[in-house]
Amino acid sequence: MEERGVEGELLLRCAGVKEQDNGELAELSVIEMKQRDREERESLVMWKNPLLTLYYFTLELLITLKEWIQRLWQQRQTVFGLLILLILLSIAYCIEGTHQKYVHYMEKKTLWCSYWVGLGILSSVGLGTGLHTFLLYLGPHIASVTLAAYECGSVDFPEPPYPDQIVCPQQEVISLWTIISKVQLEACMWGAGTAIGELPPYFMARAARLSGADPDDEDYQKFEEMLDETNAAQDVATRAKLAVQKLIQRVGFFGILACASIPNPLFDLAGITCGHFLVPFWTFFGATLIGKAVIKMHIQVRIRLMK
Repeated sequence: MEERGVEGELLLRCAGVKEQDNGELAELSVIEMKQRDREERESLVMWKNPLLTLYYFTLELLITLKEWIQRLWQQRQTVFGLLILLILLSIAYCIEGTHQKYVHYMEKKTLWCSYWVGLGILSSVGLGTGLHTFLLYLGPHIASVTLAAYECGSVDFPEPPYPDQIVCPQQEVISLWTIISKVQLEACMWGAGTAIGELPPYFMARAARLSGADPDDEDYQKFEEMLDETNAAQDVATRAKLAVQKLIQRVGFFGILACASIPNPLFDLAGITCGHFLVPFWTFFGATLIGKAVIKMHIQVRIRLMK
């Protein structure tokens, strides 16, 4: 009986060793497969494999279009409602009548707001390398309205877009808030445009995380190590970037709101950080929109007027 017990124990040990070896081999094979897949993905570029790259691009495009069509079909009631509204607006725009003055007013307002939103997008797009439209467009616009207000003694100018010459109406008491209220629409639209310009980095980082988030990925491990580093030997810029990333990761909505509300060149990393950590879209965009279009806008306009 003792010999049989010893033999059974030996068999169990051998089976455990074999299972351990099989597990190690399986783990190695998985790592090798991931490494091979990663090398194949890195080789899918136009200058190395143009035909294969275009083939996979076409497949990805068709899959994306199919997903969009399915989502639109799931929201078909909303889509049909918007189409009916668009048709009614087109009919109202084309038919002559007493309503045309309201149509032209809305058209002028929409074009004017779109102009400033576009300038705001140009300002924030490109991770800080975009056109500085505040200094080139919004700042001079605020300055011209301020000078005209103090010269005329009133802000009762024609509605934007302004004519080449501002005709002075009856005088009134001019204050800082009077001028801010006069340029508030343009400044808010510009701030909303800067918030929209932060979306491309967010979507790209989010898509990269969802498609390639893997703890075994070397790039992912390096990124995580950089986020966890608190070495005092790092330069000031790196530590500031890490502080912004950790603030957004830990605080969430209010952290994004705080970073977006202050003129902050490091906020260019906010979109990438929020996309990487899969922050919900409305959390990121809502905080960014409130911070840039409301809080930061009033700070910048006030500073510009005080100069």
